[in-house]
Amino acid sequence: MSEQEKQDTYSPEQNENINAPKKKKKKHHFRRFLIIAAAIVFIWWFNNYTLTTPEYTVYSDKISGSFRIAVLSDLHATEHGISNEKIVNKINDAAPDLVFMLGDMYSRDSDESEIAIPIELVSMLTSEGYSVYFVPGEHDTAQSYLEGMEEAGAHVMDYKGEIIDVNGNSVQILGIDNVYFSPTFDLNNAFTLADGCYTILMAHIPNYEAYSAFGADLTICGDTHGGIIQLPFDKGPAYYSETGEWFPEISGQRDDIYDKGMFPYEGGAMFITSGIGAYPVPARFNNRPEIAIIDIEPES
Repeated sequence: MSEQEKQDTYSPEQNENINAPKKKKKKHHFRRFLIIAAAIVFIWWFNNYTLTTPEYTVYSDKISGSFRIAVLSDLHATEHGISNEKIVNKINDAAPDLVFMLGDMYSRDSDESEIAIPIELVSMLTSEGYSVYFVPGEHDTAQSYLEGMEEAGAHVMDYKGEIIDVNGNSVQILGIDNVYFSPTFDLNNAFTLADGCYTILMAHIPNYEAYSAFGADLTICGDTHGGIIQLPFDKGPAYYSETGEWFPEISGQRDDIYDKGMFPYEGGAMFITSGIGAYPVPARFNNRPEIAIIDIEPES
């Protein structure tokens, strides 16, 4: 056999050695794809189905002793969402004096089993000894549902008010169920702020101008879902549904983005929780589901 023929002849072992690197390369790409896919799924799950309890503190000279409230909103109950058990456990860990629910606890297209979830949640919380105050949103307005919430022990605050004692403090709780605000909307036509009371206004939909004009010590709202997608480095929501703007804080065009968190006004503040559920689709990012914990402390 000539030298040329020897060079053109390959043994089976040589053929395996030639093909092996290609197979290994394909396996390497597939493993990398699986790792990336798993990371994406984990990030999506973490941002949409794990519950956080951010804490805030406000101060007032109207109280002599501190008290704590838990604020939850926009559950948009689904069979596979965050369970009532997890919600109750988080609330038990925080040990609030009052629990506030701010509406849209189910969605308008929910079936009967889903509508029953927030009613069951109220029943679980009242069984634990919590006082639960509730206002409906634009979704959860069925009369049978509101009656079910009351039967479970919730105080349904649809243009109602109560003055209660909390740890020796006189606290006025007011609630509205507006899903629309007229140009002449004025809460002073419905309520009077009680002298000497710390006043908490419950409202599903934020309306900073109207609430700041009314002047409750603390106004708590939901509805926004925290903008759904929050940009990193505290750059605000990716999309602001109130004005239909993309990246409103990055553009620097606005300084009135009411998406989530505490927004002071003279004599008080409006707080917006990002809520728990994901509607219409689970697309939260950098904006996890939350039960907000607010401590009201005496002003030193």
